[in-house]
Amino acid sequence: MAAAAAAGGAARGRGVTSFQRKAAAGSRLAAVAGTRPSVRHGQLLLSSGLPSLDCVLGGGVAVGTLLLIEEDKYSLYSNLLFKYFLAEGVVCGHDLFVASAKDHPDNILKELPAPLLDDTHRNELGEEATPVKSEDFQDSMKIAWRYQNLPKMEASPTTSTKFGHYYDVSKTMSPELSQSAKWHSFYLPEELASQPKMKTCNMNSAYARLLHSIQRIIYQEGFDGSDPQKKQKTILRIGIQSLGSMLWGDDICSNDTPEDIHSLTKFLYVLRGLLRKSLSACIITVPAHLVQNKAIMERVTNLSDTVVGLESFIGSERETNPLYKDYHGLVHVHQIPRLNSLICDVSDTKDLAFRLKRKLFTIEFYFLQSKGQM
Repeated sequence: MAAAAAAGGAARGRGVTSFQRKAAAGSRLAAVAGTRPSVRHGQLLLSSGLPSLDCVLGGGVAVGTLLLIEEDKYSLYSNLLFKYFLAEGVVCGHDLFVASAKDHPDNILKELPAPLLDDTHRNELGEEATPVKSEDFQDSMKIAWRYQNLPKMEASPTTSTKFGHYYDVSKTMSPELSQSAKWHSFYLPEELASQPKMKTCNMNSAYARLLHSIQRIIYQEGFDGSDPQKKQKTILRIGIQSLGSMLWGDDICSNDTPEDIHSLTKFLYVLRGLLRKSLSACIITVPAHLVQNKAIMERVTNLSDTVVGLESFIGSERETNPLYKDYHGLVHVHQIPRLNSLICDVSDTKDLAFRLKRKLFTIEFYFLQSKGQM
């Protein structure tokens, strides 16, 4: 006993404990570039390409979910968010699937914004990223108490991070960088010319073709969760532009009682099922302001995970209203997913606006100047 005690004391003296961690090979999940786990629910997140939007969405876009963007009136700013999402995929080395019925995917990729990857570029954006402040504005107004505790959003590139990057909208991505990405395209006019018509289960031909292409890429390229990738793990970013428009063969934007009233919702239902069991995430832009039957948009919202609407000031009275002079539009967060739950959460953050400078697009909390406001 004495000898054993002496041996134990000597072992402790050398810093050796009786506990040894045994790590089994392959027990730890391989890290996926451009992702991080959520501190709230542990779900794997990827960046939307706009850090300020990631902050609004609770850290980013969850893998396996659908981000729906309600287009602004002229689709100017919604197309920017669409390109940000794809550009982030290129920088992170993710695979891309780009689908459109209007702009050719080749042209969309050529117009992706240039990433800002070093401190020199960050300094160029320093002044533009600083929130607009004037002496008169500061002296004449006190921020309401409900704004004081709001978290600050990343509107400018302040620190280097591997999750989320900043982009210069005044420049396009270099051909060398864009060509290094592995991507798949779906251009509806070409698909219609190459294959006969398809129609299944109240789904029009265009949606059936698109769904078939997405399913094929997920299974053949190893993004299906039931068939793990043999190569290094990566994410499939799916981008679908202006879904539901007449260019997709759908009449929900021109008819209050469309011929295939369940075609779009059927597509979204099947698509979300594919996303749930694969290493993928999807962004879809929809011309919600043109949809005649609002009940259809309610179903589309319910079949999406995250829903963000953009309201541009172009052509409205707010464009010349001095109260909104620092902004170009409003951001409406209609739905944020409450993962691992039966219901979705609605964002408590109501007062959001966006502005586009020469190089930088940001989303910010906004407040209006009002006399007598405390």
